[in-house]
Order: sequence, then structure tokens, then C-alpha cells
Amino acid sequence: MDASLLDRVRSGDRKALALAISSIEGGEPGPGRVSTTPVVGITGPPGAGKSTLIAELVTLIRDRGETVGVLAVDPSSPLTGGAILGDRIRMQDHVGDPGVYVRSMATRGHLGGLAAAAADVLNLMGEAGFDWLLVETVGVGQSEVEVMNLADAVVLVVGPSWGDHVQADKAGVVEVADLFVVNKGDRPGGDDVRRALREAAERKDAKVLSTTATTGEGVDGVLEEVARLVG
Repeated sequence: MDASLLDRVRSGDRKALALAISSIEGGEPGPGRVSTTPVVGITGPPGAGKSTLIAELVTLIRDRGETVGVLAVDPSSPLTGGAILGDRIRMQDHVGDPGVYVRSMATRGHLGGLAAAAADVLNLMGEAGFDWLLVETVGVGQSEVEVMNLADAVVLVVGPSWGDHVQADKAGVVEVADLFVVNKGDRPGGDDVRRALREAAERKDAKVLSTTATTGEGVDGVLEEVARLVG
């Protein structure tokens, strides 16, 4: 990567960061992981509310006076190859905040829940001086274990209807999660899925938390536990 462009990224130039990320997506190598910025992976099935939870986490991080970069990996359009942005509109409240940077990437056929260039992009974002980095996976199921290789902590977000899937998913993302979050936990089925996750959580000495991300309820507990995990 061009040294002058990287210097601009390190100085906090967000336009330079966007250009540098595009160059990495185009095939240029990233800077390697030098930064110690904690990387938190947010994974889970479609419809669990990952984007809404991330938006609430961003709000809490900013309330602490800290900065955050978000890498959101989305499915690829079969027509253009670009990212299908899905629920990214949930993060629109943070547009214009210089302490928040959100970038969507398309998987472009890469399996594992991430894009092939995700590791290099996260390394680059670490050079931009953020206090936190959050990466949201596609949300396609058991194959989403690649995030464990990039994140310092992995948060599995599920909905109240997911209890029947826990046993089938033991060889997948359940095994790589460091924290379990039952979102929409006030809805019917929330207690059942918490019980179903408890065995996996106990084996890992992990917590099972409940949130209602649309109202922010319980999200402060998620941030507190994530901070403990990466600290």
C-alpha cells in the first residue's frame, strides 16, 4: 500500500481510509496487524437483530467518549457483485459523527461469513486510531466460524425462535462464541433459547445475556462483558 495514503489513514483522514479500503478490496495487500485496537465479532442468524444491536453498542461507545469503526459484511448481489446492504439503515443515526466509521463489504462468494479481504481491512482500520472495531458477519449459519480468527471476542446473537437450532449447531458458531446474546428476549421463546444455550455457555465459562436492542434494554451489559473479554 502507498505509504503516503497509509500516513493519511493514520492521521484520521476518513476519505483516505475509504480509498485505502477500496484498494485492498481491489487486491492490494493491507498493512498487517500492528494495532492493538480490540476487534469484536458479531455473528448470528439473519433476523436476530445484529445490526440493531451494533447500532446500540455504537451509541454506548460514543457515550463513553470513545471512537468506533464498524465493518459490516453483506451478501453479494448476483447481478453487480456488490454488497446487499440489508439492515445497515439501522446505523444511519451515526452518519455525520466523526467518531464513527461504517463500511460495508460484499462477500463476493467467499464462505465463512466474511469477505476475503476482511482481515486486511480490519488491520487497516486498526491503523486509523479507533478505540473499538466491530465486525458483523453475513448471518448464514454454521459456516460462520472464520470470525474467530479475526476477533478478540465473538458475540453470537440469536432470536427467541432459535432454541431448536442450538443442538444442531454445536459444531458451528456456537462453539466459537465467547458471549451469547438472546436478542428480542422479551418475546415468547426467549427463556427456551436461553436454557438451550446454557450448556454450551457453561462449557466455555461464557455468559448468556438477554437484550431488546430496539429499546436498548440490556445492551449496556453486553458492552460491559465485551470490554471484560477484550481487556
